[in-house]
Amino acid sequence: MKTLIRMVFFVAATYLLAGCCSSCRAYQKLQRPLVGTSWQLVRLGGETIHPDQGRFTLCFTEEDHRVVGVGSCNRFSAAYEEGEKRQLKISAVLSTRRACPDMKHEAAMFKALESATHYDMDGPMMMILCNGELSAVFQSLPEDGKTDESRK
Repeated sequence: MKTLIRMVFFVAATYLLAGCCSSCRAYQKLQRPLVGTSWQLVRLGGETIHPDQGRFTLCFTEEDHRVVGVGSCNRFSAAYEEGEKRQLKISAVLSTRRACPDMKHEAAMFKALESATHYDMDGPMMMILCNGELSAVFQSLPEDGKTDESRK
């Protein structure tokens, strides 16, 4: 009887682990590289952000080591350095100076980028960290640049 119980437990544990591993592999397939991916801000500080299409986006370029993008309406650019263990240093952000709605979030996003010390990835999400503290979260955009909301 003990052997039967052990066998049933072993089979159940094997199925559970196999299902979990396939879920992990599927989630890892959603992960995007830092460089060359278009990212859109979804969380800033402790606040969830729901930006319009084409706003609060950025992309890290490989050839000139720049991060370029759009805040609430201003285009911006900055140099970046990527180090070991996902270290990230972004220089002062240069931007156009148009008066836009939501300037508070734009300024906070620029500050989060300039204070970055590291980044981390979790599936399609990129987290910007400052000395271990989460500053901002960006979600990868599909190659056409449209969010799921704008496809509806």
